[in-house]
Amino acid sequence: MIALVAALLAAAPAPAQQPTPPSGFDAHVARVMKTFDVPGMSVAIVKDGKVVRAKGYGVRALGGSARVDARTRFGIASNTKIFTATALALLVEEGRLEWDAPVIRYLPAFAMYDPYVTRELTVRDLLVHRSGLGLGAGDLLWWPPSTYSRKEIAHRIRFIRPATSFRSAYAYDNVLYLVAGEVIEAVTGKSWEDFVRARILARVGMTGSDVRHSGATAGGNVAHTHAEVNDTLRRVAPFTSDNTNPAGGIMSGAEDMAKWILVQLDSGRVAGGTRLFSTETARELWREVTPTPIGSLIPELPHLLAELSGYALGLNASDYRGHKLLQHTGGLPGYLSKVAMIPSRRLGVVVLTNQESGAAFNSIAYHVLDHYLGVEPPDYVSVFAKLAEQNRADWRKLEREAAGSRDSTSRPSLPLAAYAGTYRDDWYGEVTIAREGGRLVIRFARTPLLVGDLHHWQHDTFLARWRDRELRADAYVTFALEADGGIAQVRMVPISPAVDFSFDFQDLFLRPVGDK
Repeated sequence: MIALVAALLAAAPAPAQQPTPPSGFDAHVARVMKTFDVPGMSVAIVKDGKVVRAKGYGVRALGGSARVDARTRFGIASNTKIFTATALALLVEEGRLEWDAPVIRYLPAFAMYDPYVTRELTVRDLLVHRSGLGLGAGDLLWWPPSTYSRKEIAHRIRFIRPATSFRSAYAYDNVLYLVAGEVIEAVTGKSWEDFVRARILARVGMTGSDVRHSGATAGGNVAHTHAEVNDTLRRVAPFTSDNTNPAGGIMSGAEDMAKWILVQLDSGRVAGGTRLFSTETARELWREVTPTPIGSLIPELPHLLAELSGYALGLNASDYRGHKLLQHTGGLPGYLSKVAMIPSRRLGVVVLTNQESGAAFNSIAYHVLDHYLGVEPPDYVSVFAKLAEQNRADWRKLEREAAGSRDSTSRPSLPLAAYAGTYRDDWYGEVTIAREGGRLVIRFARTPLLVGDLHHWQHDTFLARWRDRELRADAYVTFALEADGGIAQVRMVPISPAVDFSFDFQDLFLRPVGDK
């Protein structure tokens, strides 16, 4: 009898082991936060259908005592895009949408600059960054917060000139995700916010999450926003405009994001065994559509150089150590985040931060991926710290070179008063330049924060220094003259590659309006 029991025990399958986080993981997170000066962070790890870690670290606000926990909300920014893609997928499953139907079937008044693109742009095209728009094109319609409504922004896209031909190149945009939100409203009669809250967040059990940028100021268990301003880490104002919630509005924490990643990795299955979406939809969401640049080699981290890279529906798809990696990052003033998933290993990691350090989230995400792939992680913290310092040095060098090449002896061609007036760009609208107190001041009519003093740089170029220094987006403003000495046009460019690409000043083509 004893022998029989022993034999039965030997034949029984061993109980499944609960996945565990990497050894010393909390100490690793603490090192990352100290190295990259991150006040607070929230991390979720899921493996084999289990939540391995959903935990907060640090404080919600610099100098404060309130701790980050697993339910502390952070702006996940562009990690919202997969939620918007999933919302559209639900409507496709119900037969209310078609991925490859033209957008104008659902929004007859919508238009792009090129009539051909207007006719051919599909629902799928809204999500995959191949419309022909340039990087961040149209973002100034909503960033910094503008007085334009969501529908006005969608209308003004028709005036933005394309940077490339249709479907020929990848260029990341946000405004077409705003249009995707309008498609959802047109088909369902519900706002993007109401649809996503009811049909996705409630089904997944993300009860602690919000669907609005403005949730950053709602109080309660919310992480405050921080960034370096003039090389000093400080609290900064959060982005609170709800115009682009479909592109980046969700606020969430580790606990809720773990639930979301579990659903994604289980091909749409939610707790209790029912489905949010089908396995066919999961494949559709994960399938790369637009080829994306491979990136550059980091000598110390050669495994980060992908062989294949593309953009799927709200996710980047590439290879990582022989496995398909689905990932996305998100960025807002004072919030940076990363989500990474390896479906073949049922592995996912989420890193949410209240500081603007991509080095921080990468140091954690890749450390976790390597652990579960059975690879000894390199010292990501040291490598990314070195890269961050090199980038900082490179930007400072560019600034010194620009200052060194400046012709400081030159003078403007015209009296300052001659540059004053109202200028209009077809897609943005009006910008005014006025002489005030002996200097020129530039104001973007629909963007209250974009008010800056113009300092003469050289010839007919001025440097716009925004009065709100948290913007960190100073720009050169160059006037081109007519033969008779009048102003023909005004062009702008950011002063540094460190300026966020959503300040797409280079896309403005400002021309005088009437008499100055």
